Amino acid sequence: MKKTIPCPCGRPATFDACCGPLLSGARLADSPEALMRSRYTAFARGDAAYLLASWHPDTRPEHLSLDDEAPMRWLGLRICSAPPADGDSGTVEFVARYRSGGRPGQIHELSRFQRVDGRWLYVDGDLRDD
Repeated sequence: MKKTIPCPCGRPATFDACCGPLLSGARLADSPEALMRSRYTAFARGDAAYLLASWHPDTRPEHLSLDDEAPMRWLGLRICSAPPADGDSGTVEFVARYRSGGRPGQIHELSRFQRVDGRWLYVDGDLRDD
């Protein structure tokens, strides 16, 4: 019997049926929200290669290290808003909860996405104060 692992992105689906195909490259994200969810999942799974590959080349860092001294344990993602894309650009506002060094925290961001050659990419985001 195959073990089913829930997808970290919070959708009621298994990883293999939800974000797994995006992280493996078998499928492209069909919306900014789908890309945002897959990027959260990549953070939760420590997949720096996917994060860099899904980042717009104009804003992508040269390197991305997910092995900090106090690693983050991702606890949940809440999408606050994900309006339909406006042509080849879109936004997603989200809150991602985590624990680092035994302390809880969260990231609240309004992220911007752009579709390049039919592929959604993360451009940048503005952190929100809570």
